Amino acid sequence: MKILAVGDIHLGRTLSRLPAELAAQSRRYGPATAWERAVDAAVEARVRAVLLAGDVVDRDDDFFEAYGQLARGVRRLADADIGVIGVAGNHDVEVLPRLANEIPAFRLLGAGGKWEHCEIADGSESVTIWGWSFPRARVMESPLPDGPFDRASGLNLGLLHCDRDAGASPYAPVTGLELERAGLDGWLLGHIHVPDALTAASPNGYLGSLTGLHRRETGARGPWLVTVGRGTIGEVEHLPLAPLRWQRLDVDLEGISDPADAKGRVLNELRTLDEALSGATHRPDAVGLGIRFCGRSRFGAAAAAEFSDEDRERIDTGTGSIHYFIESTFSQVRPEMDLEKLAQRGDPPGLLAQRLLWLKEPEGHPERDRLIALARDRLNDESRAPRWSGLGEPMEPDPADWLARAGYRALERLLEQAPEQD
Repeated sequence: MKILAVGDIHLGRTLSRLPAELAAQSRRYGPATAWERAVDAAVEARVRAVLLAGDVVDRDDDFFEAYGQLARGVRRLADADIGVIGVAGNHDVEVLPRLANEIPAFRLLGAGGKWEHCEIADGSESVTIWGWSFPRARVMESPLPDGPFDRASGLNLGLLHCDRDAGASPYAPVTGLELERAGLDGWLLGHIHVPDALTAASPNGYLGSLTGLHRRETGARGPWLVTVGRGTIGEVEHLPLAPLRWQRLDVDLEGISDPADAKGRVLNELRTLDEALSGATHRPDAVGLGIRFCGRSRFGAAAAAEFSDEDRERIDTGTGSIHYFIESTFSQVRPEMDLEKLAQRGDPPGLLAQRLLWLKEPEGHPERDRLIALARDRLNDESRAPRWSGLGEPMEPDPADWLARAGYRALERLLEQAPEQD
């Protein structure tokens, strides 16, 4: 028996930061098309059920738009004798129950914040799904029971939208230990958009967003195909079906003699990426590139300035099968001077170089950890500022990456201003 597990879809969300050519047909690259592809995959694989782990809809006022998109998919799945089971997340706490009432073939589990289970059966195989839905947009307490679930016979899986191991959180905080003590055979989680590395041996974790909703959601996105046999999970496969992929591309500038040479370096790295993506079973229609210049060079900022608006709209690799565009460029180029040597200086460039070296240390290094803690506090304070409130829950930036980006950019500018020292 096969099951398709789908993470956060966010039907109704409009993608931003697309070039004009793609923005004119943004629906083709967004959640609606990702959902259609997931439905196609479910029908093709002849799954028994599709599980939706919450935040199926982006906002409660997206009722009519989401209704048409969700209903078409559910109707097609029902025609193929495929059940659809979901739970409500913090984004669709009101709209998903209303949609479930309007779409008979869609079953909502755990309405009102009360655990509920149902059985999926196919011949001799059966799986019991335990689900809980958000009763309100903010839930400060753990939704898990104090003791283990009263298991049904056979395989038992949990379907939950929650914030795992995040401490105090308004989004149904749970701990990994609580999930383990619940006594189920696996947990399919929604809410965090970065997918975990789910396997048959460890079917516990976040499914991730169905498609990358913004530039920080880099890498493969799509549903998970779970195969059940003889009462156990035999295989878990991630299907990267998202029509749009956000991808970081590292470009080493060491050895270039002119900033314009960066374009050739970018194209070489892009050809390698294109070869990998074009040869895959599932490939995106478009890829938004976050280009990070690295290596030793004096041309970091100058290289980024070489890319015009027209360059950013589309890069042709020669195959033409995928639309590549540059979403952003940033420099983490190290100065041609040895960073260790520079850190021995007592001037501002030297002090900054010293801190950049600390960031390279492993977790547990006291100075590195102090910098990370300070940066995390600043980022958290900023993300909670009222001006960002309309963007939903705060993103989780990587403080070390954030500091390194800013640090190398500042060091490059400081070295341009400061006289050279022996």
